[in-house]
Amino acid sequence: MLTRVATFANTDQMVAAALRTQSTMANQQIQEASGLVSSDFGGLGSSSQQVLNLQVSVTRSQSYIDAATLANGKVEVMYSAVNSIADLITEFRTLLTSASNVASTDAASVTQSAQSMLEQMASLLNTQYNSGYLFAGSDTKTAPVDVSSSVYAAATSPSSADTSYYQGNDDLASVRVSDSQTVSYGVTADSAAFEQVMRAMNLVANNSPLSTETLNEALDLAVGAIDSIGVIQTKLSNAASSIAKASSYQSEYQSYAETLGSDLTGVDVAAVTAKLSTYEAQLTASYSAIAKVQGLNLASYLA
Repeated sequence: MLTRVATFANTDQMVAAALRTQSTMANQQIQEASGLVSSDFGGLGSSSQQVLNLQVSVTRSQSYIDAATLANGKVEVMYSAVNSIADLITEFRTLLTSASNVASTDAASVTQSAQSMLEQMASLLNTQYNSGYLFAGSDTKTAPVDVSSSVYAAATSPSSADTSYYQGNDDLASVRVSDSQTVSYGVTADSAAFEQVMRAMNLVANNSPLSTETLNEALDLAVGAIDSIGVIQTKLSNAASSIAKASSYQSEYQSYAETLGSDLTGVDVAAVTAKLSTYEAQLTASYSAIAKVQGLNLASYLA
């Protein structure tokens, strides 16, 4: 574009203004197409740090949700196993009650049934989830219960607490569900409730003929264990509720943070489209003015 000395300053200013308008239009067109203020943090200005913080917090929140989901799955399986144990105890108590009330009870049959139930009990306490043992504390790779005779000796009446069958540790499982909250949900196979059941079954399975003292002690242990098992079920239920509430809170927070992030990074497409029309008219007028200035000469005034 050729300019004359007399009109250079005005022309230069007009061209610069037109280029700025054209650059603004190009940016607005990108925003209209993408729906975003900028494709990178650099274009967000002072909001960039806030947007980055929100993204980090959403990622952290998702990690809490994932951990809560995994823990809740474990709790559900543990609760199911404990329910089965409660049913097994009830069945065992019925067996003992029947053996105590019937003089002609086949002692061999009772001890055999008790041995089978002891093995079922061990199997339930060795329940796994995602290849990890649930009732072993933090030692999830080791089966927590071993009722082989070389590990768990035969009990005699009167008996005392014996957790020699337990192969795990005392670390209770827990899950962090927020920056400030950790939910403990672990139950180990050596808890008092489970130990009572194991010992009661051990007494009956390994003493023949069965004495009245042995049957009565085993029955007392079984009855006491039923109440203790109820406490464990309540603990697991409360843990599941706490985990579910915490996960729900994190989901709500994510929704809030994502909405806030969208407000900071997104644009009103309708508003941008309206601005583009204004800029387009402005740019057209600018180029028209530049063309008119370029066309001015002395001959035009003398004609």
